[in-house]
Amino acid sequence: MSNKKAEQILNAGVSMWLDSLSREMLDSGWLKERLTSWGLRGQTSNPTIFEKAVSKGSSYDPAVKEAAEKGLTREQLCWDLMSDDVQRACDLFLPLYKESKGGDGYVSLELDPTRADDTEASIAQAHQLWKTVDRPNLMLKVPGTEAGLPVLEELLACGYNVNVTLLFSEERYREVMEHFMKGLERRVDQGQPIDSIASVASFFISRVDSEVDSQLDKIGSKEALALKGKIAVANARVAYAAYQEVLENSERFAKLQAKGAQLQRPLWASTSTKDPSYPDTLYVDELIGPNCVNTLPENTLEAALDHGKTEVTLNKENEKLARQELAQLKALGVDLHQITNVLLVEQGVEKFAQSYESLVSTLGEALKAAQSAGATS
Repeated sequence: MSNKKAEQILNAGVSMWLDSLSREMLDSGWLKERLTSWGLRGQTSNPTIFEKAVSKGSSYDPAVKEAAEKGLTREQLCWDLMSDDVQRACDLFLPLYKESKGGDGYVSLELDPTRADDTEASIAQAHQLWKTVDRPNLMLKVPGTEAGLPVLEELLACGYNVNVTLLFSEERYREVMEHFMKGLERRVDQGQPIDSIASVASFFISRVDSEVDSQLDKIGSKEALALKGKIAVANARVAYAAYQEVLENSERFAKLQAKGAQLQRPLWASTSTKDPSYPDTLYVDELIGPNCVNTLPENTLEAALDHGKTEVTLNKENEKLARQELAQLKALGVDLHQITNVLLVEQGVEKFAQSYESLVSTLGEALKAAQSAGATS
């Protein structure tokens, strides 16, 4: 690793993953170069990221033309493109995956978000994608919804790596850790190895502040306004404490560790600040501690490497402060449970589903254009 700041953050416990993926960054060599210059430890993608990638530039044009010649549907083309990009990214990260003995080097691919409430369909697609991508450092992204919890458990029992996404509340996070352990326990009971299975739990940060801050603005009191920009971090710090309790310090998980189980690390997602008055590295600086991942868009990652902090901020003192801030929020009448366990989850699933549908629609138009061009040539 040639980036000193990235090395310092890693030494403090945080692996920095890139929250972006496109064919352009693969074709140009940009991603390969950033593995070293930025000290990248992994990569995540989602339908919104792919939608932006496909609608920008011409890097996908040859694949669209080939798909038109083969007569693929727009859905088949969509998953072919995403699988190919993730496959290529996995290959770039494979040396790190091997060097870290499966600690890092993962690339995430999200299951169809329009099926987020269909457990069986999600499991079926997961089997297909795992076979198609066929890389040991693939992570399948499963939404942390009620329907997603049994998907998580089943995929882990099958030996797949899983990134549980769209987590906003400590309550749901505890359910995720329960199903994480159940999946590994099922696999142990089947006499299967668990030492090469990795999982992360993606806890979304900035969206919590966006929603809570708007409610604090409506209250408008001095006490309310003093909490702006603090609740997302407080919420995540309490989640980290839950992780330490349930996984790091429990007899139940210790038994799985004795069989070779890896910790399901907390992953901080949605870590670019939405309010321009907040420091651009707020959700990096305040969530540094052992056994964490932070997945960042390019601009936030550059900012963290330029002027971000490197000291541990996930400590008992800050956990105590977080609980005080959450108590103050409750006293003001703001229902954080409703925001994090219901509203933001529903919004998140809907947003990804809309992005996926938009992506498929865009590819459909591109296919028609390619077919027309082929017919006239």
